[in-house]
Amino acid sequence: MSEKQELIRKMIQMQHEFIAQEQQGGIEQKDYFVPDSNQKLSGYRESYAEVATRVIDLAHEEKGSRR
Repeated sequence: MSEKQELIRKMIQMQHEFIAQEQQGGIEQKDYFVPDSNQKLSGYRESYAEVATRVIDLAHEEKGSRR
């Protein structure tokens, strides 16, 4: 499996985990934007953004285009 496919799989898994947590009890804005270091969402936005950016970069490499 290519790096891009693995990263997309990781993004989908992260989304499933986020949705599950949201459905179990909701997510407050402060917990999403400024979570405590011991919370599940700690680093979630940053990690997801890094993975998504890498997927975009790989897609551009495949097509020979630039951002």
